[in-house]
Amino acid sequence: MPTPSQSVGHYENFPVASILLPARLRRPVAAVYRFARSADDFADEGDLQPGQRLALLDAYREELHRLQIGEPTLNPLFRELGEIMLAWELPFAPFFDLLDAFSQDVTKSRYADFAEVLDYSRRSADPVGRLMLQLYGALEDGRREQRLAWSDATCSALQLINFWQDVAIDYRKDRIYLPQDDMARFGVDEAQIGRGDTGGGWQALMAFQVRRARRLLLSGAPLATELGGRIGLELRMIVQGGARILDKLDAVQGDVFRLRPVLGGADWLLMLWRAAWMGRA
Repeated sequence: MPTPSQSVGHYENFPVASILLPARLRRPVAAVYRFARSADDFADEGDLQPGQRLALLDAYREELHRLQIGEPTLNPLFRELGEIMLAWELPFAPFFDLLDAFSQDVTKSRYADFAEVLDYSRRSADPVGRLMLQLYGALEDGRREQRLAWSDATCSALQLINFWQDVAIDYRKDRIYLPQDDMARFGVDEAQIGRGDTGGGWQALMAFQVRRARRLLLSGAPLATELGGRIGLELRMIVQGGARILDKLDAVQGDVFRLRPVLGGADWLLMLWRAAWMGRA
């Protein structure tokens, strides 16, 4: 699952080769990461025109389709990904969903309401959690649907946290993920974001979004306590990381322009302590 980012990219803190992950999972997790990271870069990085970005993402779709119908691929990334998908029985839908989300980032920069934001998160974040659960072997019993629901809630919450943390960064890319109807409700317009102005209704708007993300994060938290071992600890750390960023957003009263929250060494120690206690609950 993605975690709250300390830098620009959505996948910078993806748990690649995490010391908390069992060694057997590090290669497949790294392969999924490379797919997501490179595809996300097509949508975000460099000076490519929108048409060029979409063409690169379409080429990834073609490679996935080749794997899906059993045709060979000359792309080293997809050769390895195909081996991983076959060995671990990974579904294709989450990979296609990620590509759809990255393509949407090229073509859509404003979101009318929270439902639109959640729909984006369903494709940009939830697929990662679903793939991780498959790798963890956590979908093989009667708890499948409940665990998927918890995972989706956790991943969507983490995506929201990234959005609220990165309002200023996204604005420089001409993207605003804050729902337009909420902005209007609290009397905040795009010019205020551009100025980095935390006056007026800004603090109330951000406090509302923080509460919304926290509720969603907590609704998915039972997954992290139900799964045991190092995988459970990894998930509890992810949940605690999201909660810690929300605490910091509250502490700076939503001033992500000058006081953008990041996780430091002391935070990681606190998260580990809280994750350990969470596991005993």
